[in-house]
Amino acid sequence: MQPAKKIKRDKTPEQAYAALIRLCARSEKSSGDALRLMQRWGVEPSARQGVLQKLLADRFIDDNRYAEAFVRDKIRLSGWGARKIRTSLRLKGIAAAIIDEALARLDPANQSERLRTQLEKKLRLTRYKDTYDLKTKLIRYGLSLGYDYDAVLDAAGELIQTNDEPCDDF
Repeated sequence: MQPAKKIKRDKTPEQAYAALIRLCARSEKSSGDALRLMQRWGVEPSARQGVLQKLLADRFIDDNRYAEAFVRDKIRLSGWGARKIRTSLRLKGIAAAIIDEALARLDPANQSERLRTQLEKKLRLTRYKDTYDLKTKLIRYGLSLGYDYDAVLDAAGELIQTNDEPCDDF
């Protein structure tokens, strides 16, 4: 038995506006999110900008507010670095000036402490053959979180120097 196919229903601009109001009341949405949703819902391209302008005027959507909340959440909850946050916001359709403004509020000292905390967690969970293998894994992990190479290299080096437990899991 095959699963039932979803029937794509086209929404009118009024229905899309009402649906987006409900979504924006639950969580922050960017203008790019709203445009993608309207495209998926089948709203006519000519009406999308009008619905978006109305949402912006009524302050249901605010890209500045969205960028600040996104940066705050990704730093505190996910431990991301500035590069990964910048890339994600760009993919969401946020303007570069808004991204720069939101990231300017980051404290560099706090960022290095968060990086060290993330690498310490990774160190406790990582199996490795030798210190070279461990350092490679820590650097790769730190870069995947979106931190700068130099900061990751320094933090990984410090952790390896303070780590005196040899691993013979292999």
